[in-house]
Amino acid sequence: RPQMTGPIEAVIFDVFGTLVDWRSGVRAAVATALGQDPAIDAAAFADAWRAEYDPSMAPIRDGSRPYVALDQLHAENLDRVLAARGLTGRLSAPDQAKLVRAWEQLPPWADTVAGLTELRRRFLIAPCSNGSIGLMVRLARHAGLPWDCVLGAEIAQDYKPSPAVYRTACAALRLDPARVMMVAAHNGDLAAARASGLCTGFFPRPQEHGPGQRSDLTPAADWDIVAEDFTGFVAALSRIG
Repeated sequence: RPQMTGPIEAVIFDVFGTLVDWRSGVRAAVATALGQDPAIDAAAFADAWRAEYDPSMAPIRDGSRPYVALDQLHAENLDRVLAARGLTGRLSAPDQAKLVRAWEQLPPWADTVAGLTELRRRFLIAPCSNGSIGLMVRLARHAGLPWDCVLGAEIAQDYKPSPAVYRTACAALRLDPARVMMVAAHNGDLAAARASGLCTGFFPRPQEHGPGQRSDLTPAADWDIVAEDFTGFVAALSRIG
């Protein structure tokens, strides 16, 4: 496993769930788009849309489909969720496209912007997300995320947890992976980053999946930094970084 044998120069982040609250943002957008229909559970709809996320990326990861941006996958996945609920045709094409853009307008968690701003005083900071560059830039403007640059899936033409995504991010910064820390509230993301030679930082987001969340509440390994929340992570990295 990587050891923090030298200074960290860059900190890269998972975004959906770790820094922004996708569930409440998408739920609100669904409720608005579908007109507060009492027959539609907007939170369940958001969960179902998110559940299509990993399966839709699998053919790209295994090479059976060329890379397409997450925006397109979100649109395709929305079609599936609408169809599964008998709602195909319920939204006009412009309204359906607007709903896809809800992923560009998600709210940050309350501690996100202050934490990133503090880290940026000492480190290069960037997303390492499966979101496209366009999605990440628009989300950053909406949520006030003060990135130095945008890294992740699109420059790698692949999706996490494929090693190329982490390694391409380090290469773009011209840094050895041991000088880069991947930060996420998801243990699987960190396991893949560690396997690619990066340092790792974990803190939980126990409300990411709503009140019934059971996953990623605790660290699954001895990550280089483990904290109870993002504020604690920022303080810990500031002490040792």
